[in-house]
Amino acid sequence: MRRSSSLSTRLAGAVAGLLLAVAGLVTLAAPAQAAALTQVTSFGSNPGNLAMYAYRPDNLPANAPAVVLLHGCTQNAAGYFANSGWQKYADQWKFALIVAQQSSANQSLSCFNWYTEGDISRGQGEALSIKQMVDHARSAYGTDADRVFVSGLSAGGAMSAVMLATYPDVFAAGSVIAGLPYRCSPPASTSTCQYSGVDKSPATWGDLVRAAYPGYTGRRPRVSIWHGTSDTTVVPANATESRDQWTNVRGVSQTPSSTASLPGGTSLEVYGNDDVRLYRVSGMGHGTPVDPGPGADQCGSTAAYFLDTICSTYRDALFFGLNGGGTDPTTPPPTTTPPPAPTCVTATNYAHVTAGRAYQSGGYAYANGSNQRMGLYNTFYSSTLKQTGPNYWVVGC
Repeated sequence: MRRSSSLSTRLAGAVAGLLLAVAGLVTLAAPAQAAALTQVTSFGSNPGNLAMYAYRPDNLPANAPAVVLLHGCTQNAAGYFANSGWQKYADQWKFALIVAQQSSANQSLSCFNWYTEGDISRGQGEALSIKQMVDHARSAYGTDADRVFVSGLSAGGAMSAVMLATYPDVFAAGSVIAGLPYRCSPPASTSTCQYSGVDKSPATWGDLVRAAYPGYTGRRPRVSIWHGTSDTTVVPANATESRDQWTNVRGVSQTPSSTASLPGGTSLEVYGNDDVRLYRVSGMGHGTPVDPGPGADQCGSTAAYFLDTICSTYRDALFFGLNGGGTDPTTPPPTTTPPPAPTCVTATNYAHVTAGRAYQSGGYAYANGSNQRMGLYNTFYSSTLKQTGPNYWVVGC
């Protein structure tokens, strides 16, 4: 009986060991769980009452870059993440995404409060909440403090400008898509900023940014600006004013150092030593430019406020240096265009538009190229325009 019991015990042990081994093989064979956009429920005091979502690609290395994404009005974090194309390049080039989300409890249309004093100042409100998300990613995920970037659409684009102005010590570069200059509102009303634009000198715009962090003497972020030429929600004049603001902050001229033609009817103006980029997408309305497809420079999905023209995310990822500093083989090399001898023309604003030196929007005339507002679009209002480049006109002579 003792021998039989011992044999039974040994057989039972062998069977159990075999089962454990099989279970181990099954466990080893199970696929790893794919990375996903995940809400982070605690990341700081969060005075702006925002939600934080994070995406960390599989095998994210230590000291990886991080990109903050800010959606537009009526959008949310999941929708912007799904349609903008940023996941494709985060997976490919291994960087983290931080997606902030506004709520209707803060703003009825879920717009970031780019015009509210308590949310656009350093150390306060929504601006501080977004900065705390960056701090959390650095401490929890080990992201690189020197390679943090921000990009946003519309109200999120305006909030991107807020973050670049209030936290130049945090962000190395950013992208403002269909957005507005920092502190267009206040003091101006939001409707004036959006539908007419506010004309200030580059120095005045730059001073508003410098006042956001008094005494700061460190490096200022590089900025990429995107705007559709047919945007009626945030008029294209805002792109020109944003250009004036950030070129002044970076200390470079408001005349392009080079220009290039890109797919999707897009023109690129480069300022300084790639300090500021301005992309104008011909005929595009209000939205983030995307280009669905499998190509290296294609990304995103079309949806409300995601417009099929060109993959802005790809261009911004390269501008931020997220591809490891490689070059963009799909972009033609910029061509330096020396300006011709200045040509000055004085005429009615109606005649300027008819001759192709200007265009009209919302009852006002705007100079081609510079997008400077010239006054009312009619035969009773005259102005002088000076040509400083191919189809590039500025007010005055």
